[in-house]
Amino acid sequence: MREQDRPTLEDVAAFAGVSRSTASRALNDDAYVSAAAREKVQAAARDLGYSPNQAARSLVTRRTGAIAVVLSEPEARLLDDPYRTAVMRAGYRELADVDRQMVLIFSDTREDLGRTVRFLEGGHVDGALVFAPHRADPLPKALRLLRIPVVFGGQAAGIKRGVHVVDFDNEGGARLAVEHLIAAGRTRIATIAGPQDQSAAIDRLSGWRKTLLDAGLDPAELSEEADFTLSGGAHAMTALLARRPDLDAVFVASDMMAVGALRTLHAAGRRIPAEVAVVSFDDNATLAPAMEPPLTSVHQDPREQVHAMVETLLRLLDDPDVKPAQRILPVSLTLRSSS
Repeated sequence: MREQDRPTLEDVAAFAGVSRSTASRALNDDAYVSAAAREKVQAAARDLGYSPNQAARSLVTRRTGAIAVVLSEPEARLLDDPYRTAVMRAGYRELADVDRQMVLIFSDTREDLGRTVRFLEGGHVDGALVFAPHRADPLPKALRLLRIPVVFGGQAAGIKRGVHVVDFDNEGGARLAVEHLIAAGRTRIATIAGPQDQSAAIDRLSGWRKTLLDAGLDPAELSEEADFTLSGGAHAMTALLARRPDLDAVFVASDMMAVGALRTLHAAGRRIPAEVAVVSFDDNATLAPAMEPPLTSVHQDPREQVHAMVETLLRLLDDPDVKPAQRILPVSLTLRSSS
């Protein structure tokens, strides 16, 4: 369709039998337009195939209709991480449901940091949903000076005040996992922890240790750090078996690492769960049920987290004075035959 053939706001107003200003206010959800007038204008816009010029609208509303989803991780790691890919899918769907466009940003290097901040400062998006799990990451501090609202998924590089955070109960989830293993009679419960520069991994390791100590069990020599990857889980399980061959259970801090741990246990001839029970964290819908045996796993839903983040961001867009808060989402334990 040629530009001169496109229906205009004046066409919509005439078709609806209202003034141009009334049509404009109705299409911008102005509270001072009656419900009847709004319905007539919206119907006229649909019938005529009218689409408002987004650039012109943004000059009036100062809104772009776009939200950034920022993932501060190496790109290769992101695309191999089932949790992060689930976050990306959830971001797209949740933002589409509120008629917002998702702008996906990967931020890894120092150069990425500068580009990311400049882009977010440049008026291209209305706000940002940020996943920056590493405690040494400079991105969260850099984003505190932005004039757009920012909501973090998970702890913001150790920043406790002045930020909006939606996180899962990582320590509580680890406690659920270990209490389940203790109730099943396991007494030498190892853990494969995630990288200890990430708050989620730190909290899961803390939950494991505290639960063992509360039950009078000794955690000494029963933990091994890995990197949330399959190979990391396999190497950590090998190290644990070499150091503590008498272990009878293992809590693994992610499903991906648990896949590697299971392969190592199978290769070592350990029967699961008869000799070694395994519980992991994430309850990824693709991984956990498909393992042999299927994994008992702490359930957290990325879409639930992103939904809560979007809710918070929309509140901030309506009222920038909403006080920063940390919202901790509950988790549960999905029982399967690995434990």
